[in-house]
Amino acid sequence: MSVPRYWREIPRRSRLETVKCSECGTISYPPRARCGKCGSSKFENYKLPEKGELMTFTVVRTPPKGFEKMPPYIIGVVKLEDGTLITSQITDVAPEEVNVNMKVEAVFRKVVEDGDSGIIQYAIKFRPVIK
Repeated sequence: MSVPRYWREIPRRSRLETVKCSECGTISYPPRARCGKCGSSKFENYKLPEKGELMTFTVVRTPPKGFEKMPPYIIGVVKLEDGTLITSQITDVAPEEVNVNMKVEAVFRKVVEDGDSGIIQYAIKFRPVIK
């Protein structure tokens, strides 16, 4: 990933910021140029909730190129407190301890490195809620 693109995506990747359609109120994550429901191009910034519930998940044991150092890791669909569905890595938990309906919260974690001297990319992941 190029440095300019990485910097452009910081709000979405690091702060769970997205857009809400000014016409119909539909929340789009990631942000889109046009609303998927009404086609409007008028949006307002929207901050997604940082807590939710794990709806489904899978354990990746054979990762794609670029993620070879990470297996096994968990990818899940999280339903945030406002109802928005988001796909994210689930972290800080062993695969055998993950379960559907688990309460999760957003955390800022390393995602991948672009080679030995490239950008170290960070983003939001979700972990089980710490009480």
